[in-house]
Amino acid sequence: MKSNLGPRGTLKMLVGGAGQIKITKDGNVLLHEMQIQHPTAMMIARAATAMDDEVGDGTTSSVLFTGELLKQAERYTSEGLHPRLITEGYEVAKEMVLEFLEGFKVAQPGIFKDRELLTNVVRTSLRTKLAVESADKMSDAIVDAMLAVAVEGEPIDLHMVEIMHMQHQSGSDSCFINGIVLDHGSRHPDMPKQLENVHILTCNVSFEYEKTEISAGFFYSSAEEREKLVESERKFTDEKVRQVIDFKRRVCKEGETFALINQKGIDPLALDMLAKEGIFAVRRAKRRNMERLTLACGGSPVNSVEDLEADMLGWAGKLREETLGEEKYTFIEDSKLGKSCTILIRGPNKHTIDQIKDATRDGLRAVLSAMEDRALVPGAGAFEVAAYRMLMRRKAAVTGRAKLGVEAFANAMLVVPKTLAENSGLDVQESIIKVEEEQERSEQAVGLDLNSGDTFLPAAAGIWDSYTVKKQTLNLSTVLATQLLLVDEVMKAGRSMGKPAGGGPMEDE
Repeated sequence: MKSNLGPRGTLKMLVGGAGQIKITKDGNVLLHEMQIQHPTAMMIARAATAMDDEVGDGTTSSVLFTGELLKQAERYTSEGLHPRLITEGYEVAKEMVLEFLEGFKVAQPGIFKDRELLTNVVRTSLRTKLAVESADKMSDAIVDAMLAVAVEGEPIDLHMVEIMHMQHQSGSDSCFINGIVLDHGSRHPDMPKQLENVHILTCNVSFEYEKTEISAGFFYSSAEEREKLVESERKFTDEKVRQVIDFKRRVCKEGETFALINQKGIDPLALDMLAKEGIFAVRRAKRRNMERLTLACGGSPVNSVEDLEADMLGWAGKLREETLGEEKYTFIEDSKLGKSCTILIRGPNKHTIDQIKDATRDGLRAVLSAMEDRALVPGAGAFEVAAYRMLMRRKAAVTGRAKLGVEAFANAMLVVPKTLAENSGLDVQESIIKVEEEQERSEQAVGLDLNSGDTFLPAAAGIWDSYTVKKQTLNLSTVLATQLLLVDEVMKAGRSMGKPAGGGPMEDE
């Protein structure tokens, strides 16, 4: 996984048992999909993916850091130092670094208003997973989506951002839609395909002839009686449709249109009546979409067409229907409240869509963390090198052999900047020394520019890491490495139930 880290890391191709292909450099996807046999490796992988589920990023970093802590410890244990002493040193060093992180982070109290800063946060996260062009396009979409659903001072629900995908065109056509995309369209050819200034009625009413729940029979003795029965049934449904049509005439002024989104069925005759009135109707909408529609467009869901009031209606600026191949999609845009929205991902094939989808989830989590922490950490290896320098200065204060553990922890801190430099084709030692010297000289959070190999200020270039991810990586990797260091044997558990070769009595192994 070392070669995947950073914006200039390489990709991995995963091939499934049935020949399906996935191209990715997202650590979380790799660890989820790979079949890992080694018990220690499985532990590290599980811990890293659990971290991704919580904070949304940092899988590759935490795996590398755990591995490096174990590697540094091996140098000392091979010389006879007891693992317990190293783990004590690790604990001391971890506390020091976490305390240092609190002072190193940059507080961002006005992050909810600062669109540019949020875009930089997402871009830093996405450029490590996607091509630059796609990453920048998706960054804008993600920030728009988060600003649409986030309200300062309230918990943010990421479920309000729907991620939809369509297989056509190129990945750079992915976009943000301030509204909802329904994955089905109208069922009548004469219904309008594009509407503006739309009143939206979300309802859960059946506009079709329904069978009775108990088995009932209708008996008639002549064709006229049958006609009357059919007519009375039809009249019941038609009456409901007429109430909607009358309501539409009552609320729609000049230049306004009307759409009906229904959770239950609408039969062809009812559709025909609605189409003649210029009403756009969608039937059998998903319940999830119904809930999100009222959040996005306002209004309230209706369970009966009696007593319809104007305040039950939602409002959207535009409604249009698009057909892609066999599929129909309904776009409801420019919604009034905007508490729910959609990110539409387009790609030419399945693996491109999957790659953008995984990255989008991480991007959303990165913005969420930044908004919740209201603090960020300068990226490009600046924090790791600064923490290494701090530990090397303060290790003198640690007494006894635990000092060696602190030194090993300090060296392990450098694994991220070293790997970033290596993946960019730079000289590793030279790059790290450059950053160290520059930090000594300027006393600022200086990082490594992966394009030129020089030092620069990541904060000025808009390269930010998540504070939560850094904190979690330090905690998780240290706990995991100390536990693994204290394991001296790996044994296969379970009892052997077979008879021994000699055919004697059974034994428990």
